[in-house]
Amino acid sequence: MKEKKKILFIVGSPNQTSQMHQISSYLQEDFDCFFTQFYPDSLGEKFALWANLMEKTIMSGHFKERADRYLQEHNLRVDYMGKQHRYDLAVLCSDLIVPRKLRKGKTLWVQEGMTDEVTPWARFVKKSRVIPRYFAMSTALNGSSNLCDLYCVASKGYKDYFTNMGTDRDKIVVTGMPNFDNVRQHLNNDFPHRDYVLVATSDIRECFRHDDRIGFLHKCKHIVARRPVLFKLHPNEIRERAIREIKSVFGDDARIYTEGNSNDMIANCCELITQYSTLVYVGIALGKKVHSYFDVDMLYGLAPEQNNGTSALNIAEVCRKFIHFDGNGPAFVRSLERRQTLEPA
Repeated sequence: MKEKKKILFIVGSPNQTSQMHQISSYLQEDFDCFFTQFYPDSLGEKFALWANLMEKTIMSGHFKERADRYLQEHNLRVDYMGKQHRYDLAVLCSDLIVPRKLRKGKTLWVQEGMTDEVTPWARFVKKSRVIPRYFAMSTALNGSSNLCDLYCVASKGYKDYFTNMGTDRDKIVVTGMPNFDNVRQHLNNDFPHRDYVLVATSDIRECFRHDDRIGFLHKCKHIVARRPVLFKLHPNEIRERAIREIKSVFGDDARIYTEGNSNDMIANCCELITQYSTLVYVGIALGKKVHSYFDVDMLYGLAPEQNNGTSALNIAEVCRKFIHFDGNGPAFVRSLERRQTLEPA
């Protein structure tokens, strides 16, 4: 019996882990699928992980704990750092680090959300070509290393965006983005509250950047006026500090959620306030009035395609075809485009 080709899925945050699981579910019958948490490659990165300097990243801390628990609960096969096998394809949630071992096979990057603001420091890091991309201290450079063979993105707008960030346009395939491609399903939910302003905060400070949280909260209070308001904290935030700050502006009765389905909360709100959060795309898709630190008009152009939840299948089909393709990423994308041109409308 012919040995199955092997695929390694690199996971991270709960959203990234869920997406990789969805993609793998369409491939597991024909391929040997394994999973690993996002991991270090260089000696310096490995030392930082050993010294507990990565606790606020997807390599370690509660992100790794939650991903490990998810993989165990779903009986998914784990090969941490990909040590057990040689892989024909690696599917990555981030290209801030692309391990050299995986580059010997084929690699495919999957977009899992919006990337952070490209600050002057992030531009300097990228331009240097020497400083590792993760020294941008954010996800600003995720998707722009151009090291992977293929890049699966959420929309045509994002294809333009990542091209402008330096990724070869001929490597980019518009597939949609799992978890953000069928948001209307969340209109039917059992979240008990409705017709409120929802404030979804971000982990800006935890990523070592400046956030005038008190100033932001006062702006929120002005927008909210006399309407009911709910807060949903980012899972990476220092909860005690965030809760204390919210109560200092909105009072001790402020309704604050640290867990729960954010999409359901957005579906039931009348207005959505975000900082740097992919959740703004849920609000846009559902026709809510939205606020963001990003330019809202720009976000409308980037918004993920709503394809009735078929993005994971689309990405799986790209994986399936590419793993058997005799050629590089750009040649593969050109073959896809030729096939789409020949197909009848």
